[in-house]
Amino acid sequence: MGDDPFKSKEDRLGIFIRKLLSHSRLSADDQQAIASLPFSLRRLEPNEYILREGDLAKVCPVLLSGFAYRQKTSADGGRQIVALKIPGDALDFQSLYVDIADHNLQALTPVELAVFAQKDFEALVAPRPNIARAIIVDILIEGSIGREWLLNIGRRNALGRLAHLLCELYYRVQQIALEEVGAFEFPLTQEQLADLLGLTPVHINRTIKILEKEGAVKRVSRRLTIGDVDTLRRIADFSDVYLHRTLDSLV
Repeated sequence: MGDDPFKSKEDRLGIFIRKLLSHSRLSADDQQAIASLPFSLRRLEPNEYILREGDLAKVCPVLLSGFAYRQKTSADGGRQIVALKIPGDALDFQSLYVDIADHNLQALTPVELAVFAQKDFEALVAPRPNIARAIIVDILIEGSIGREWLLNIGRRNALGRLAHLLCELYYRVQQIALEEVGAFEFPLTQEQLADLLGLTPVHINRTIKILEKEGAVKRVSRRLTIGDVDTLRRIADFSDVYLHRTLDSLV
């Protein structure tokens, strides 16, 4: 993830604005107000913490590049990954409304964050109902994704779970991409997929082999690449209704 000295801070926020526009209407003035909001840049390596459970949140970070995840841990140290965050995602909009973090948030890959002071974001939102609505919609869509994940773990078999997750990631990446998304590398290891899907790494390995045989994915070493999305959709019986994309963002 190299530095681009010619890229202004306003340009860096383009992916965040595209994410909001993927589900909400914002005027040109609203978009400019977001682009002009002061923030600092922060870079983290894989597994570094962005937020810890119990923290008092004073900032609102937005993911500009890389992938991050939310996770909860049980008393015996077991981990459940409860959300995947992709470029363009606000990582903790809920802290604009509730003070204490109830989860851990970590970098999955090397990440770059735009870190806004919470007070600055609150000042932005107060006189701008369209931005306030976009934030609420973003929070609601995250809840919708969480419900689908609960169904995925509770009622789909291993093959359906993994195919469904891969489809979801494809369409979420497509929402904020500037051009059509082709094959792309999936950032989770087999161990992390197991923590996300409620399976064992051995079971994940067997399931990936089935998807490989179907031509839906390719695997090189420990990295998984999404290939045939139509095959994944068929296997998962996938519907993207729960992602609540606007008509303008449909592909």
